[in-house]
Amino acid sequence: MTIERFTFPGHAGDALAARLDMPEGPHLATALFAHCFTCGKDITAARRIAGRLSAMGIAVLRFDFTGLGHSGGEFANTTFSSNVDDLVNAASHLSERGMAPSLLIGHSLGGAAVLKAATQIDSIKAVATIGAPFDPEHVTHNFGDALDRIATDGEAEVNLAGRPFRIGKGFVQDVEGAALEPSIGKLGKALLVLHAPLDATVGIENATRIFMAAKHPKSFVTLDNADHLISRPEDAEYAAEVIAAWAGRYLDLRPPAPPPGAPEGIVRVSEADPNGFLQDVNAGPLHHTVADEPLAYGGTNQGMTPYGFLSAGLGACTSMTIRMYARRKGWPLAHVSVDISHDKVHAQDAETSKEVRIDHFRREIRLEGELDHDQRQRLLEIADKCPVHRTLEAGAKVETILVD
Repeated sequence: MTIERFTFPGHAGDALAARLDMPEGPHLATALFAHCFTCGKDITAARRIAGRLSAMGIAVLRFDFTGLGHSGGEFANTTFSSNVDDLVNAASHLSERGMAPSLLIGHSLGGAAVLKAATQIDSIKAVATIGAPFDPEHVTHNFGDALDRIATDGEAEVNLAGRPFRIGKGFVQDVEGAALEPSIGKLGKALLVLHAPLDATVGIENATRIFMAAKHPKSFVTLDNADHLISRPEDAEYAAEVIAAWAGRYLDLRPPAPPPGAPEGIVRVSEADPNGFLQDVNAGPLHHTVADEPLAYGGTNQGMTPYGFLSAGLGACTSMTIRMYARRKGWPLAHVSVDISHDKVHAQDAETSKEVRIDHFRREIRLEGELDHDQRQRLLEIADKCPVHRTLEAGAKVETILVD
């Protein structure tokens, strides 16, 4: 993932700090992310979603709204409508760069903002919301008795998540008059609503009302035990996976065809959690999984181990090779399954030094169907011709270089 940092003018001309996560491979689409109220572009959910989408070939622009994070301007002078205008400006900036966004993603009040902004951005094909309120005025529930001071004095300091913010009277009046239902009803885009049933900040009934107000195509996915900020890495990863899988149905993510005779594409492995061992494994824009270590070894057990992937490669290649041969012969092979176990054994088994240990793979193959004895034996022989089998037996040379 290549990162570009820049600024663009917000609704009032202030410089808004932006981060553009670009795919390493072909750029297939662009997404625009709107963060939650008083948050910023670098929260956990935003980082995981941007990382996951960029691995699919989707560039992701996330920025700090006016007066927040590294962006200029005074937060006390902003409103819900100004956030929508900031989003429209961000989309315009991307369009000027030849990267018109086709996907909008919004978290919390940012989710309400993308629902409002989507009808003003012609290039948008799909919209995803996370923990979004149906009524933007919902955010004022966090202001407590400061609402009276805001009404009297024009603005007041409000403590949100342990941080002080100046909230102006214009903001309160703006969210009081902001109605999302008409915008949702005429959205005309694919909609994905993600919400946690136990969200204590924005209740699940908000997701229900958004979903009911929208027309098809629309989808509703629960985030189970996640909190409102999607602060746990595993919850952010799940949200990212769901959005990535869903978006692929509505965006054109077909990569350019490789030249004839080109080898398989690069498999990219990158850290997903620097405090553990979780790894993102991406093979092009359409295939993603995770690798991890067991809990006993300091991992979080969210994916197969590296040795597990090695065994999976051998098993998959074996099954495919058998199937291709049986299909070519027209044999009545109904089903193939392959069990792989992997261990290290003392090297005397290979008549080498006793101090050396070698890898031992045990492969149990099950063949179903009306096959005779000779056919079954031939398919067993064919299993040894699996390319991965041959690679493991022959050994391989690994060339390693350090990239600047």
